[in-house]
Amino acid sequence: MIETLLPYYHYFLAVHIVFVISWMAGLFYILSLFIYHTEANDKPEPEKSILQKQFVKMEATLWKIIATPAMVISVLAGASMLTLNPGLLQADWMWVKLGFVVGLLIYHFICQNLVKQLKNNQYKLTSFQLRLWRELATIFMIAIVFVVILKSAINWIYGLIGIMGVAMAIMIAVKLYKNYRKKVVNNLLTTKSPRHKEYCL
Repeated sequence: MIETLLPYYHYFLAVHIVFVISWMAGLFYILSLFIYHTEANDKPEPEKSILQKQFVKMEATLWKIIATPAMVISVLAGASMLTLNPGLLQADWMWVKLGFVVGLLIYHFICQNLVKQLKNNQYKLTSFQLRLWRELATIFMIAIVFVVILKSAINWIYGLIGIMGVAMAIMIAVKLYKNYRKKVVNNLLTTKSPRHKEYCL
C-alpha cells in the first residue's frame, strides 16, 4: 500500500514546505503583535484601551486561522512523508531535525499561552523580552533548514556553532537597537522636539 502511494511523496513535501512557511510567518507576526500589544500599556487612555482591544482581536484571528492550522497541516504532511518513506528515520540528520521540530512545537504552545495571557491583561514579559523570544523562532528555522540541507552529522557540529553565533549576533543587535531607541527618545524629550511623540509610538 505504501509503495503504491510513494509517487505522492513529493505532493506531501510541497504541502509541507508551503505550510511550514505559513507557520513560521504566523509565529513571527504573532510575536510582533505581542510586542505592540505590550507597548500599548504605555499609551494614554482612551488610546490604550482601543489598541489593546484591537490587538486581542488580531492575535486571536491570526492564531486560530493561520498559525495553528498551518502548524497542524505541517506536522501531518511531515508525518505522511515519514510514513511513505520510513527510510528517512534511519538518517541521523532526520532525528536532529525532529528534535528541533519538537522544540518548535513547544515554542508554538508557549506562544498560545501568551495569547491567552494578553487576552486576560496579564503582561508577564516586557517588550524587550518578547523581542528576544521572537528571535528564538528565527534560530529554530535556521537550525532546521541547515540540518535538512546539509544532511550530515559531522557538518551539523559546524552548523551548531554557526547557530550559536547567529543567536549571539541577534541578541547583541536587539540590545543595541534598544539602547539606540532609548537614546533617541531621551534626546528628543530633552530638546522638547515636537517629533518626540512620533518616536515614542
